[in-house]
Amino acid sequence: MVEQADRSRTVSKQSLFAKSPLGKSPRSVAGQVFALQVVVVLLLVLGAILALVLESQNASDTEARNRSVAVAETFAHSPGLVDVLNSPDPSAVLQPITEAARKEAGVDFIVVMNTQGIRYTHPIPSLIGKHFVGTIGPSLAGQVYTESVHGPLGHEIQAIVPVKAPDGSVVGLVAAGLTVKDVTTAGDRQLPVILGTGAAALVVATTGTALVARRLKRQTRGLGPVEMTRMYEHHNAVLHAVREGVVIVGQDGRLLLANDEAKELLGLPADAEGRHLGELRGLDPDTAELLLSGRTATDEVHRSGSRLLAVNQRPTDGRTGAMGTVATIRDSTELLALSGKAEVAAGRLALLYEAGVGIGTTLDVVRTAEELARVAVPGFADFVTVDLADPVLLGDEPTGTGMDLRRVVVHGIREDHPFYPPGRLITFIPSSPQALGFDSGRSQVVPDLADAPGWQAQDEGWTRGILDYGVHSLITTPLKARGIILGVANFWRSQKPEPFDDEDRSVAEELVARAAVSIDNARRYTREHAMAVTLQRSLLPRALPEQSALEVAHRYLPAQSGVSGDWFDVIPLPGSRVALVVGDVVGHGLHAAATMGRLRTAVHNFSALDVPPDELLGHLDELVNRIDQEESEGGTGTGVTGATCLYAIYDPVSRLCTIARAGHPTPALVRPDGSVVFPELPIGPPLGAGSLPFETAQVELAEGTQIVLYTDGLIEERTRDIDVGMELMREVLSQRERGPEENCRALLAALLPARQQDDVALLIARTRVLGADRVAEREVPSDPAAVAEVRAWAVSVLDGWGLADLAFSTELVLSELVTNAIRYGSPPVRLRLLRDRSLTCEVADGSSTSPHLKYAATTDEGGRGLYLVAQLTRHWGTRYSPQGKIIWAEQPFPGPASAPDP
Repeated sequence: MVEQADRSRTVSKQSLFAKSPLGKSPRSVAGQVFALQVVVVLLLVLGAILALVLESQNASDTEARNRSVAVAETFAHSPGLVDVLNSPDPSAVLQPITEAARKEAGVDFIVVMNTQGIRYTHPIPSLIGKHFVGTIGPSLAGQVYTESVHGPLGHEIQAIVPVKAPDGSVVGLVAAGLTVKDVTTAGDRQLPVILGTGAAALVVATTGTALVARRLKRQTRGLGPVEMTRMYEHHNAVLHAVREGVVIVGQDGRLLLANDEAKELLGLPADAEGRHLGELRGLDPDTAELLLSGRTATDEVHRSGSRLLAVNQRPTDGRTGAMGTVATIRDSTELLALSGKAEVAAGRLALLYEAGVGIGTTLDVVRTAEELARVAVPGFADFVTVDLADPVLLGDEPTGTGMDLRRVVVHGIREDHPFYPPGRLITFIPSSPQALGFDSGRSQVVPDLADAPGWQAQDEGWTRGILDYGVHSLITTPLKARGIILGVANFWRSQKPEPFDDEDRSVAEELVARAAVSIDNARRYTREHAMAVTLQRSLLPRALPEQSALEVAHRYLPAQSGVSGDWFDVIPLPGSRVALVVGDVVGHGLHAAATMGRLRTAVHNFSALDVPPDELLGHLDELVNRIDQEESEGGTGTGVTGATCLYAIYDPVSRLCTIARAGHPTPALVRPDGSVVFPELPIGPPLGAGSLPFETAQVELAEGTQIVLYTDGLIEERTRDIDVGMELMREVLSQRERGPEENCRALLAALLPARQQDDVALLIARTRVLGADRVAEREVPSDPAAVAEVRAWAVSVLDGWGLADLAFSTELVLSELVTNAIRYGSPPVRLRLLRDRSLTCEVADGSSTSPHLKYAATTDEGGRGLYLVAQLTRHWGTRYSPQGKIIWAEQPFPGPASAPDP
């Protein structure tokens, strides 16, 4: 099949070029063309020879003319010539001079004459005194005149030059001439050389013509002139008949060729070819820039008036592009409408992409609604309003079918909008698009608000103001997620002239669908966050207990992104002491809050044992480890990931503050003079991080010192380091003298960002001192007989304090406690009475053995003392110290009237 096709193409080609229009074969035609080329070359050589001959003759005339003028002017300007012309016999003087000059100058004659043309000199003496043969009029007018004449010596070129007197008047003439034959003799001698050279040129030209003809035949693949002419005609016909523009631009930016289609598509004038593209005013600047740039282009789209043109451009010389570029242009106007639709689709796709990345960046319902409005304005709508049901704002699902919606967002291209303001509760009537959309769950498109009676019936004054403002079209789309309608989003147009249509409806539904999912997520997060905050606040102290040792202010702020396990506590201890606790459970959510509650309860229980801070933290660490182990074995994987705690006990009698911390930040101490210090305290590991022991430190505090306890959420933030936060805290606390409450406000205002990422617990306590007038103490001898003396001393002290009503019960309590200390303890024994919000009796000894309350049998002689103490007092207990133990008992005052002021 392939061979047959090749043969058919060969036959077709042979049949096409078998004969020329004269009926001759291409070979004979080529011979004739070659002979014609030789004749043309011969004629060119003969023409060149003729031109050389004519040029030689012309050169002879010119040479004769130049020599004649030079000799005549030289002689005419000779010094003394005017005087000789005015002499009686000029010929006698001038004839020998002119002959000598003529021979030296190589001219045929030098003739001096008067103004009437009478010769004074001549090579032929017999002609002296006769009229000069030639034109003397121009010379008499002061000009140099040359002419060709046939004089006595033959064909001559002569020049006539005036002789001027000093006043400028012409007093004579000088003529010099040269016969042409004397000049052309040299040219005639060169004629054989010229003919030989012409013959050689003929041979070289003929040979070159033959070589060029053979080369051209190879390049044209054997096509002769007729075939080439026919091919050109075919090419020209195709070039101007094809429905695609063709443009060839030279390297200099000039338009070399443009077919008819290109001229029509580009709006080129008829005389555009040969002109620079920059001069063509009707050519689109972008298209002209492309054609002048010379760069390669493939289907590059350009506008030309109302047309959309696709341009392809390539260099005519693929290697260097030195010869310019060729561009093909086709009309793609029919794609313009499709291109417009594609642009609209691309814009909508970009809008949806922006919605995907810009909506739902936070877990806040109102912020998410604001993000929807910002995405839609101004690309899709001029104004956006969002209305949500009130339960959604609280984290709950909408209930009921009422159309009472809360406006949460109004956003648009201008601030002076005519819509209901945010925060307003709107009751939409059943005919309004909002109610229809809310009830049906489908978007409502209102192309012309001026012709929408159902919408206008909502509020005539309000709707009239919207129409007067220029708002003309509306789309209302319900915010629906998981089948639940949360509210409606309203898209309004005012400046955009085109009304909303069904295509816009699909865009609005897509935007709102994405926003609805994010709003629903934010709603559920709000509910969970509220639950976690409620749980955490229920686990935190609702009111601080009454005590006299400290003036306390506190703050707890949950994180915006979720609650965590921060907590604080103020726990009164026996002996007017107060325990301050601040802790932080790592993590967020309900689990962290629940863990915090367990740890806070444990701290209260351990505090009831009245153990030192380091020992309490040790018990707390064991509890955390046990919780982790239990939950790990249970497979829940929700153990305590980490917790920190600081526990401090302040004694208002000794002014000593005993502190131990487990991975918690160091407290700040604000001294009465305003200076702020961070005391050096032993660093313990976080709770549950290991089995290392905890250490305590004692700090003596002056009265009025403020102890600032806090969690890391106060000083640590993504944009700053902890050290920077602590230094900022120091600056705030040292600015001026403030109370605990004022310092709480100042610290939160200065250190917290606008949107905090972690919980903050802050506890500030200003110390008070239990003065010497409210403390009575004494040594007790190790002698049972000293009990009576102790009772008398106590009665005396109570009388001085105005507490005589407590004397009897106090005597009984002290008798039992002092007797037990003397009998079962070890010296030294000390007794202390404290008058605070209650009366505290403390008996200390050097023994670590603690008494226990028990029921005595009827036959037992002892064992009823502590039972009696428990009945007479409100609380009693034992605490240990490095020197031994202390048995204490508290008695309430008889009544408010008898209770002394703290």
